[in-house]
Amino acid sequence: MSGSGGVSASNQSSGGGGASSHLPPPPPPKILLAKPSLVNAAGKLIRAADDESVTLRSRVPSSVGSLNLLSDSWDFHTDRFLPFLTDNTDFTVVGVIGPPGVGKSTIMNELYGFDGTSPGMLPPFAIQSEETRAMAKHCTVGIEPRISAERIILLDTQPVFSPSVLAEIIRPDGTSTISVLSGDSLSAELAHELMSIQLGVFLASVCHIVLVVSEGVHDTNLWRLMLTVDLLKHGLPDPSSPAVPTSQTSSLSSEKENRDKIQEAGQEYTAAQVFVHTKLRDHDLTPHNFVKIKKALTQYFSSSSFSAAKNQNAGKDNQFSSVSLINQGNNPDSLPLDLFLIPYKSKDDFPRVELESYVSALWKLRDQVLSMSGPSFARTVSERDWLKNSAKIWDMVKNSSIISEYGKTLQSSGMFRR
Repeated sequence: MSGSGGVSASNQSSGGGGASSHLPPPPPPKILLAKPSLVNAAGKLIRAADDESVTLRSRVPSSVGSLNLLSDSWDFHTDRFLPFLTDNTDFTVVGVIGPPGVGKSTIMNELYGFDGTSPGMLPPFAIQSEETRAMAKHCTVGIEPRISAERIILLDTQPVFSPSVLAEIIRPDGTSTISVLSGDSLSAELAHELMSIQLGVFLASVCHIVLVVSEGVHDTNLWRLMLTVDLLKHGLPDPSSPAVPTSQTSSLSSEKENRDKIQEAGQEYTAAQVFVHTKLRDHDLTPHNFVKIKKALTQYFSSSSFSAAKNQNAGKDNQFSSVSLINQGNNPDSLPLDLFLIPYKSKDDFPRVELESYVSALWKLRDQVLSMSGPSFARTVSERDWLKNSAKIWDMVKNSSIISEYGKTLQSSGMFRR
């Protein structure tokens, strides 16, 4: 691929070469390879991940060098990403969610098929550098989309449970600079937690597959988050459903109508969940530990729609129970839900075993995700319509009475992250 500054590359045209008196056909959409660079007054390209101006949302105008689907005001924008999409209906949407520094962007780059050995090419998603990590910053803001040549739409999200995200949205009086729930004034800590829930609900509503990435084997915070997402993601259609409102006005009455319509038509949709635990040591990667973790994961989500959808896709008639779990013995492939363990990557350049295992584990994860038969949307939808309807679903998420009531409960109880 080649392009301006290594940012994007055009698809090869199928027409013949040579001069012609006829008007040339419109150029196909470009394949988005990497994040557009910012340009300073001297015309010098600046990598957005390294520019000091991106440390605070308010310092970066949303109209400059950004393709983020979510703006600094937590609003959805389609105009910048829409030109990269087509009327093609054969595509897959893969999202990722997780805390900072667990390797979300690295995994997404692997799914894209990025070859890091190619000189002069920026990765599709910026990877956290040592300097960024030392300064307690994060690279991804909101939702950053990319699209591969195979028409895989990848959605990288800002980290959840992130001190750097909290630092960006907190005012001196402790309130949030971002209106998370329909203009309600919230504390920054509560708004920060609700933002993570909204991201999870949105991804589960518009993606085919969602990667839930945690660090180590003992961090179950993402498990709890996704169980909360499953409890609150009701009444939201998939991007192809006729229950998606034609306008972005979403009152409580219209929300109830949409929920009733979805329940009547049986259109409740949830993306397939793939749980990934990264940075594991050798003693965590034994087959015995893998079986234990997958059993715990499956039992934790036994009553969720994740396991129900997995069982339905596998053609199982009986709902998952702890009894069936025991009967399945030590065969992890027979258990619902997908789990991947990624080894810790060594920082040296020696051909160590764990480094080879790390690379092969990423390849295995990529092959498995790209070959998955995730849930299908209710109806056939094009890439462009998917994006437009996703914007309406985001509006429904922000105006969800269920999430709003949950937020009020958290606020009155004080049972949220501080």
